[in-house]
Amino acid sequence: MIDPEPTAESGRKTDVWPLIHTERAALAADLADLTDGRWATTSLCTELTVREVLAHLTASANLNAVRWLAGVIRCRFDFDKMVAMRLAEHLGSSPAETLERFRLSVPSTTKPPVPAIALLGETIVHGEDIRRPLGVRHPYPISTLTLIAEYYRGTDQVVLAKGRIGGLRLVADDGPFTTGSGPLVSGNTVALIMAMTGRAAYCDDLEGDGVETLRGRC
Repeated sequence: MIDPEPTAESGRKTDVWPLIHTERAALAADLADLTDGRWATTSLCTELTVREVLAHLTASANLNAVRWLAGVIRCRFDFDKMVAMRLAEHLGSSPAETLERFRLSVPSTTKPPVPAIALLGETIVHGEDIRRPLGVRHPYPISTLTLIAEYYRGTDQVVLAKGRIGGLRLVADDGPFTTGSGPLVSGNTVALIMAMTGRAAYCDDLEGDGVETLRGRC
């Protein structure tokens, strides 16, 4: 299957892989000096620590379509079980090893059978799942964020997003992203992306009559 070509606001085609590699490298740098104790911090994926979320990102960067299908069959189509299995494969014996395995995966172009832009979205969303509980702030290029927001507004493929924002009007106050009609939800593009993908904590960063509706859907 050929990945669809995402487009930037200018209408030019965007090569997503350099953006993925940039965001992976930035996340690795942000975690370079993390103490062992902080690796055990609960992420916004509340059943996982920040270390486990990072191992999940490493797994995604090393999982091709054949291994993905083999895992699905092995786990009898229990996708949560498969995610847990692949995470365990890349966790390593220590936080330092978890981080090193992720660093080695930064330039990877291996992916499961999803569009590459889905991996960019995963890198940003799970990066925030890690950063926010740790109090780490990362400045994303607004063009990258807008590309991801545009992707999520039109799909429920990997994570429920399109369905979550139905009947709401989302407007970014730091970039060009806007979508939908109905009660207003406004704020920075990162917060909109994270709320679109079910992270209720980011609704605290949003304003408008539609915020509580969106929070209830997270």
